Amino acid sequence: MKPTFIISCPIDTYSGYGARSRDLVKAIIELDKYNVKILQQRWGNCPWNFIKDHYEDWKFLEPYLVPLGSSLTEQPDIWAQVSVPNEFQAIGKYNIGFTAGIETTMCAGQWLEGLNRMNINFVSSQHSKEVFQNTVYQKQHPQTKQIVGEIKLEKPVEVLIEGADLTTYLPKTSQFNLDEVKESFAYLFVGHWMQGNLGEDRKNVGLLIKSFYETFKNKKKTPALILKCSGVGSSYMDRETILNKINQVRSTVIARTLPNVYLLHGEFTDKEINEIYNHKKVKAMVSLTKGEGFGRPLLEFSLTKKPIISTNWSGHVDFLSPEFTSLINGELKEVHSSAAVKDILLTESKWFNPSLGEINHYLTDVFENYKLYKEKAVRQAYKSKTEFSFEVMKNQLSTYLTNALPKFPEKVELNLPPLKMPQIKKLENVKG
Repeated sequence: MKPTFIISCPIDTYSGYGARSRDLVKAIIELDKYNVKILQQRWGNCPWNFIKDHYEDWKFLEPYLVPLGSSLTEQPDIWAQVSVPNEFQAIGKYNIGFTAGIETTMCAGQWLEGLNRMNINFVSSQHSKEVFQNTVYQKQHPQTKQIVGEIKLEKPVEVLIEGADLTTYLPKTSQFNLDEVKESFAYLFVGHWMQGNLGEDRKNVGLLIKSFYETFKNKKKTPALILKCSGVGSSYMDRETILNKINQVRSTVIARTLPNVYLLHGEFTDKEINEIYNHKKVKAMVSLTKGEGFGRPLLEFSLTKKPIISTNWSGHVDFLSPEFTSLINGELKEVHSSAAVKDILLTESKWFNPSLGEINHYLTDVFENYKLYKEKAVRQAYKSKTEFSFEVMKNQLSTYLTNALPKFPEKVELNLPPLKMPQIKKLENVKG
């Protein structure tokens, strides 16, 4: 009899963690070694019903989904959670934590405690692994204030890559309608515009827009900037909020003329996103992100053989080669209070602050010398395809599980009381 493998994850959400959950569950099912069951969880305010909206591709999950509101009637052999580590609970005979990890230089003590509750943990990047390994807190006695120990990582952590779906993300002729974009050359950004002052939000969307305006202001020939962007959802109000933020940044730039910034807002299928990536007007992707646990859109876009401009720090440098992409240097800077999130993004931690001079240089040079960067992008696409695909991830996961999991005895009937399900906290402003 196959061991029972229960996975608690936000599998039905439009989110980075939702995409990671679907890949992990699909891989584990395809290994055909486990009796898989899926407990669905929400992910902050991210929209729900991804499976229904992509039914033909994901209907195979239906037999594995535990009805919402159900309770466990027996202890699973293997229990896994796909979440941030402070939510991890040890419910199974063997417990696994999957997390994208951390975007800064330091994690909260509750995250280390959560990792230590599991038998093994998997993160998406070398950056996340090193942050967890290097973060240490001293424990004080509540009365005497004497140091009585340390909170540090005590359980194994391994890097499990996030693999791109090569059947969806691939070069092709795009039929997507971008007729309203009058320019023939456009930079593309994909990501959420999170909380934080100008230059302080995690994806650094505000600074990207301002840098784009400053770089190409008062010039006769300019590229466009397309933002595939939202805040916390796909509503009309969210769209208006993003448009207002763009206009606020625009108002800070003094110029006779400014280049055009376009907004793509709403939910798109993976196939539609790939159509956008491959559109002939979309020439390159740009991201000034301050920190990534992995950076999935950058990986997926790289498969189109188009140039990428991004920051030279955190999770995405695992797969973006400095030889084949344009990685902006800079310095580490404390997380601003306007961007901080309790127990997730700490003000005492640091993340990346890109060089304004290098931003200007690469935005200009990729536009003016595109052919040179396009040739390098072809080599990056090959690296991404051969080293960071779904199949590579699945094989990596299979090896890890084979080496880590114990032998489980044959099941016998036990009269156990129902197990109480974990109470997952509502998370705000979280993305993979």
